[in-house]
Amino acid sequence: MALSAGCTAPAATGAAGAVEAKYNEKTGKLAELTMNAKKDGKPDVFSYMDGSKFVRIEIDNDENGSIDRWEYYGADQKLEKVGISRANDGIVDSWLFAGADGLPAKVEIATKRDGRANRTEFFSKGDRSRAEEDTDADDRGPSTSSGRAPQARPREHEHGR
Repeated sequence: MALSAGCTAPAATGAAGAVEAKYNEKTGKLAELTMNAKKDGKPDVFSYMDGSKFVRIEIDNDENGSIDRWEYYGADQKLEKVGISRANDGIVDSWLFAGADGLPAKVEIATKRDGRANRTEFFSKGDRSRAEEDTDADDRGPSTSSGRAPQARPREHEHGR
C-alpha cells in the first residue's frame, strides 16, 4: 500500500483530539486514520483502512511509543481477534478470540515471541478448559495437551491392607 505525506488531510490546528487521514496515492481510498484519543497531543490510535473498512487498529494505551493492542477486523467489519504484547514492548505475542457469547473462547500464544503461536488455550464460559502446545515446532498440532485436572475421588477405606 503506497502512502504519501502529500495525501494527508489537514488536522485542525491545535486540536488535541484531531483525526488525521491518509489516502492511498494510487486509488484515492482512505488508507489510515491517526487519532489522539487521550487528547494530550500525542497520537495513540492508528487505524489501517481499506476505504471505509477497518483492516486493523493499533493502540498505544500507555503512550510509551510502542503498540500495546492490535484489533483485526474481517471483511464483515466484525472484530476477529485482539493481539497483545505480554511484555509491553510493541511485539504482538498473543491473540485473543471471543466466542459467540463475547467471552474469551481461545488464546493463541507465541511463547518464543516469534509471531508463530505454539500454545493455544481454550476457554468455556470464561474458564480455561484445556491447553495445547506444539513443543516440537512441527506445526502439526499439539505435542502436549492438558485439560482441566480431574477431580480426585475420595478413596474408600481399604481394610486389611
